[in-house]
Amino acid sequence: MGPDARVAVYYAPEPDDPLFPAGATWLGRDPESGAPAPQPDLPGIAEITADPRLYGFHATLKPPMRLAPGRQWFDLLSAAQELAAGIAPFDMPPLAVTDLRGFLALREREPNRALYALADACVEHLDAFRAPPGEEELARRRKADLTPEQAAMLERWGYPYVFGTFFFHMTLTRRLNGGETAAIRPAAEAHFARALALPRRVTQICLFTQRAPGEPFMLAERVPLGG
Repeated sequence: MGPDARVAVYYAPEPDDPLFPAGATWLGRDPESGAPAPQPDLPGIAEITADPRLYGFHATLKPPMRLAPGRQWFDLLSAAQELAAGIAPFDMPPLAVTDLRGFLALREREPNRALYALADACVEHLDAFRAPPGEEELARRRKADLTPEQAAMLERWGYPYVFGTFFFHMTLTRRLNGGETAAIRPAAEAHFARALALPRRVTQICLFTQRAPGEPFMLAERVPLGG
């Protein structure tokens, strides 16, 4: 990985889970192969999904980070494998299309301690591999009208939405206006209905990589949970 590359730890559905192709076609890109995917026939869908398409269909566990000096990809992979081996697979709670402050996202219908504990473990146990964010990135994050707790998380962990401020979400759109939400949300609910009706388990974490700023994140490694 070059000096500008970033890596993130995400939840992504397994390849044989119908949620994986549903997410790829909604966003217009398969994050594992990098291949374009045909999107639903909706006005403006390519532009509305451009931002989440860059990151790939996922839920963040450990936010994107540059590797600290002296740290290498295989060191991180080994640490992720060791971490995952000590965590038991668990049932994913049912998900639903929700309006998240203007963004459409898949979120859990009910609380799930195991899901949040997984995110906490990824943030804490892999933090030694994270290069501190630069002042420009910190300044950009601070513009988001952070609460004192979120600001403290940003200073300590390089990201404002971890531990007590974490929330599970799989982003589907940019921020929408009211008219766009009224048109796009029913389409998203219909698109994901079949996949969301099925039960699923969390059996792995995924390492995504971005080679350089502006390039798409790719699913580079699936790391199985052990427990």
